[in-house]
Amino acid sequence: MKRTASAFWLNSPGAGEIREVTLPAPSEGEVLVRALYSGVSRGTETLVFRGGVPESQHAAMRAPFQEGDFPAPVKYGYLSVGEVEEGPADLVGRTVFCLYPHQTRYVVPATAVTPVPENVPAERAILAGTMETAVNAAWDAAPLVGDRIAVVGGGMIGCSVAALLARFPGVRIQLVDADPARATVAKALGVDFALPRDALGECDLVVHASATEQGLARSLELLTPEGTVLELSWYGDRKVSLPLGEAFHSRRLVIRSSQVGTVSPARRSSRTYADRLALALELLADPALDALITGESAFEELPQVMPRLTSGEIPALCHRVRYGKSA
Repeated sequence: MKRTASAFWLNSPGAGEIREVTLPAPSEGEVLVRALYSGVSRGTETLVFRGGVPESQHAAMRAPFQEGDFPAPVKYGYLSVGEVEEGPADLVGRTVFCLYPHQTRYVVPATAVTPVPENVPAERAILAGTMETAVNAAWDAAPLVGDRIAVVGGGMIGCSVAALLARFPGVRIQLVDADPARATVAKALGVDFALPRDALGECDLVVHASATEQGLARSLELLTPEGTVLELSWYGDRKVSLPLGEAFHSRRLVIRSSQVGTVSPARRSSRTYADRLALALELLADPALDALITGESAFEELPQVMPRLTSGEIPALCHRVRYGKSA
C-alpha cells in the first residue's frame, strides 16, 4: 500500500508550498510518527525562509532530517511532536519529540525520537528544541550562586534562558528587551523586566540573544569588570560592529559564543545530545512556559503564515502549527 504524507517546502526565498511525499514502510528499528504539533523557530526558520543562510554556513545549518539544500528548494524545521503509530512495542502509542520538519507523518529511526514525559502536554513539548538551547547556554555560562545576570533579547531563546537561569539560587536576573510588550511574558515566567536604557548594570554575566549589534553593545555596557557576555545570537549573513575600543580592554571583558550544535565542552565527557534533550523535555513540566507560545495556525496555512512571521506582521516567540487528526 502506498503511504503518503504532506510536507511544507520552501520553493524559493519567501515562497513555500505544501507537497505530497511518499513514505517508506518502517523497517526494523524505525517508527512511523503522526504529527500532532510542530513549532516555528522564528529566528532560525525565518532566516531560512528569506534565504539568509550564508553559503559558508550551509553545512553547519543543516537540520537533522532536512531535504534539499539552501537557499532553496528545501524542507526545513526541527520542532515536531507526534504519536508513534508503528514501531517497537515500547514506543507505539507514545507521544514523542523529533527534530523533524513540518510534515504530517514521517518515518525515522527509533533512536531519533524522545518520549515526552507524561506531565508535559504535547502542545508545550514543541519547546523542547528551544529549551535544549537554553540548557546548553546554562552549561556554557556556568552561573554561580548569587550572580547578577541580564538576558538581553526577549525572543524565544532569550525568554527560555531567562526562565531557566531564574531557577539558580540567589541570582538577580533581568530580561532586557526594546519591546515593552515582553514585560508580560517576563512576568509570566517570574522574571524581572527592563527596557535597555533602564537595565541594571554591574552584571557578572549577560546572555545576549537579540541578534542586533545594539543589543550586543548594550550587553557589554551592563557588565561588571571581568564580566562575560555569552553570545547566543545567530546573525546569518549580517556583519556586526562592536565597540571594542573604549573600556573593553581596561575592564577585561569577555565575549563567548554558545551554539547548540555542540554539547558544552564542560559536559562533553559525561552528557550526550540525547541526555540534553531528555533534560530539556523534563524542564518543560513548568506550565509558565506556555507564555512562550504566542500563536497557532493549521498546517495547511503555513504557505500564507510563514511570510507573515518572517516580516513581523505576526509577532511571535514560538508559533505552533496544528495538525488534524487525519493528518
